[in-house]
Amino acid sequence: MNKERLIIEDYENEFFFKKKNKTLNVSFNRIAFIFFVFLFVCIIYSIKVIYLGSVESVFDDEKEYTLKKNYRADIIDRNGDFLVKTVNTINIGINPKLIIDKQKLLINLQIIFPEKDFKKIDQKISKKNFFYLEKKVSQEKYERLRMLGDKSIIPEEKITRVYVQENLFSHILGQIDDSNNGISGIEKFFDQDLKTRKEPLKLTVDTNIQFLIREQLLKFQEIFKSQGSAAILMDVNNGEIISMVSLPDFNLNKRQDIKDLKFINRATKGVYELGSVFKTFTFAAGINEKEIEPDTLFENLPKNLTCAGRPIREYDNEIPSNLTAEEILIRSGNIGSVRIAQKIGIEKFKSFLKKIGILDKIEFDIEEVGEPLLFKWGKCKLATSSFGHGITTTPLQLAKGYSIITNGGYDIKPSLIKQNKSKKSIKNKILNEGVSDIINPVLRKVVSTKDGTAGFANIEGYQVGGKTGTAQKTLGGKYSNNKINTFVSIFPTSKPMYVLIVLLDEPKPNKEYIYNFKDGSGKKYKGTAYNTAGWTSVEVAGKIIEKIGPILATKYIKIN
Repeated sequence: MNKERLIIEDYENEFFFKKKNKTLNVSFNRIAFIFFVFLFVCIIYSIKVIYLGSVESVFDDEKEYTLKKNYRADIIDRNGDFLVKTVNTINIGINPKLIIDKQKLLINLQIIFPEKDFKKIDQKISKKNFFYLEKKVSQEKYERLRMLGDKSIIPEEKITRVYVQENLFSHILGQIDDSNNGISGIEKFFDQDLKTRKEPLKLTVDTNIQFLIREQLLKFQEIFKSQGSAAILMDVNNGEIISMVSLPDFNLNKRQDIKDLKFINRATKGVYELGSVFKTFTFAAGINEKEIEPDTLFENLPKNLTCAGRPIREYDNEIPSNLTAEEILIRSGNIGSVRIAQKIGIEKFKSFLKKIGILDKIEFDIEEVGEPLLFKWGKCKLATSSFGHGITTTPLQLAKGYSIITNGGYDIKPSLIKQNKSKKSIKNKILNEGVSDIINPVLRKVVSTKDGTAGFANIEGYQVGGKTGTAQKTLGGKYSNNKINTFVSIFPTSKPMYVLIVLLDEPKPNKEYIYNFKDGSGKKYKGTAYNTAGWTSVEVAGKIIEKIGPILATKYIKIN
């Protein structure tokens, strides 16, 4: 009995032992399964992390490649102020296929972009095609869009060329195409340099002065209803362009068709007959070639003469018949200028104009440069060229020519690129000694005396000198009633530092404009008496000098 019981107990003990062992085996298997699952997840996660890391690396590499590909150096003015910057910008697109609640989206977008036409946006959404809502959005607007959490709003990061001053330097800076290549202006001329250089490209222009000059041109373009206008301010001693404006201009951040003729750079590309501003060159050539002195007397000057069957008339019948060479320039005599040119002769006159850069296409820092029209020299061409008719050039070349004849006779190269001051260039004297000393006082008299034609530019304290030019535009090979009015000013005439060109394309008289005479009389005059440079371009130049004169006097005289 006891033995049998013992066996049963042993059996039961064995039974229970085995049952307990099976329970432990089940628990172990569960733990092992969980462990292996965890291990598998870890491996998958690790692989994913490695993959994402590699993808991110590839993405970063692509981003870096895009950055390098689209990189262009910044452009700054002479004071270090930014004109152009390459920046990261965000474009905002809309994918209509991802829109869940259109009305909610439109309401939110209207809050952020109240200026937009949401009827048009609604129409675009209805077409179910991706479209850009806004390009180059501000960081503030982007953050507000991001907070909406709408998957249909697609941000697109791009490297963008931003023209900080918008319209202000449009003709100087130019544009780039969608492939990051320069297509006009500085952007084109220095295309490769801008793609490779690390430091900003520094220009000679001054943003503040550019703004003030453009402001006056815009103002008077409205007053005189001109088709366009241009102004150049240049250092007569080194050729640095401090300002160059041409109107109409355009916002460089909003691509426009620069092939439209209305957007021509009138300062450099425009080729014009510029009229009586050439009389200064005739006078200067006579002095340089020692054919005349300021007091050389020309007697019995007729009021008109004929050349090849075409009449040459004096613009003012009150001009005396007996004038000195100096008086001819001051009173802007046509016939007197012809007589001076005849004394000089064709070859000497032609050589002089070529020497000062009037006859040939000028080398410059942008490609938009006009080329003077070729013609055959003869006695009649000599006669008409002496007073600026039948001969063409650009305002930029005009600025160069006036700089040379007033700066002591030294050749200069107009430039938009600021040079290192440590590099001293050797001055090349191309005119005879003393020519400028004779010319500058005469140009001053054109502005400061009652017989001169530029009294409205006689700004107190700046010793302005200059010469007017009124020329008829050609239309269909014939002269029309439309005019190009130009004034070239030099200041200060005691020691010239600046030349200022102001050109108005087809200005109109204004009956309501009030002129203030600059002769100390306090006299005022209402209405434009004549559609001449003396009543239009000179007035504009005078207002410009009043605005920029204090800046030039305090800022540049000391450092230049």
